[in-house]
Amino acid sequence: MTKFENIVVGKSSIPALIITIILMFAIPVIFFVNWRRKHKEQTNISWLIAGAIGFIVSARVLELGVHYVCIIANNPVSRFINGNTVAFVLYGITMAGVFEECGRYMVMKTMMKKNRTRENAVLYGIGHGGIEILAVVLPLMLQYLAIAILFSAGDMENALRTLNITEKTAAAALPAVQAAASFDYAMMAMNVIERLLAMSVHIGLTVIVCYGAINGKKSCLPLAILLHMLMDTFPALYQRGVVQLWAVEIWGALWTVVIGFIAVKLFRIMKE
Repeated sequence: MTKFENIVVGKSSIPALIITIILMFAIPVIFFVNWRRKHKEQTNISWLIAGAIGFIVSARVLELGVHYVCIIANNPVSRFINGNTVAFVLYGITMAGVFEECGRYMVMKTMMKKNRTRENAVLYGIGHGGIEILAVVLPLMLQYLAIAILFSAGDMENALRTLNITEKTAAAALPAVQAAASFDYAMMAMNVIERLLAMSVHIGLTVIVCYGAINGKKSCLPLAILLHMLMDTFPALYQRGVVQLWAVEIWGALWTVVIGFIAVKLFRIMKE
């Protein structure tokens, strides 16, 4: 297929991807081990598991179910959303904010009524953000590595056959192949920074939601949803090609600081 004839895998693609995969696996492990070591007596592993389950159910089951109807399936709604950048961005950030934050709130109000401490709130956030890396980001990096290895061998036909890329699927597969071939150390750094920011945000938002659940502060859930939506605005714009990746990172860092400031303040109040 002519679309793939000019694909050249960079010299740094494979080593950069390997290091990225190792770091992606290490990030949630380091967050967990460090927090658990410091707060073993105040934390319970069930909160880590609850965070992971909460993300899977809210974001990977319920939210994806809505996405299938509104984005993937061919209907008037999906055609409108996919054909309009404003609608796409508003839809994407709203669904992410509502499903993930309401998921946190519902888990804490129903399943996790015991030991609703500030230390366990952080552990829940680690579970939520950690499983996102392991279930969503890490498989994508592994896919990129497989693509880079196959195309670097020089046998394009074998690579396409192994990846099950046909004339019908070529257009959809091309962006992933290009991303894998051009992956370098700068992209590695961007991905690692983005995941560190995301982990911090998940922890911060969990503290905010947990504070509201414990103290009956109804404003905390809408606040968490709004902050989540704002955090995801530039990533959604990046998906539409409106902003550059460096702008996404700066935007993410800004809202990580804002969310962290609010979460630290509530974290200290929870102790009092």
